[in-house]
Amino acid sequence: MFKVAKADNGVIHMSGRLDAAQAPRAQEFLDSEQGPCVIDLSALQYISSAGLGVLLRTHKRLMAAGESVKLVEVNAHINDVFSYSGFDRLFAIETASDVG
Repeated sequence: MFKVAKADNGVIHMSGRLDAAQAPRAQEFLDSEQGPCVIDLSALQYISSAGLGVLLRTHKRLMAAGESVKLVEVNAHINDVFSYSGFDRLFAIETASDVG
């Protein structure tokens, strides 16, 4: 099951599996973001290429507007996916071990 929500502090939390079935919902949610975007991925268990596409489209849209996307609390598995795909060179990423 995939969940996405924005906390009172403005941080977006994603949990579960961000796959092709959930990508449209995630994209619709992120399309409403206008300013700098911080996404907490501590509870994300899986991300597919469709999920990576959601993050990439959001990154491109916000960068064109002079804003940014920062991924925080990224677990080791998801961080490996970002490394293999080259996303670690596109995004500001804080792994769970970087924090605290």
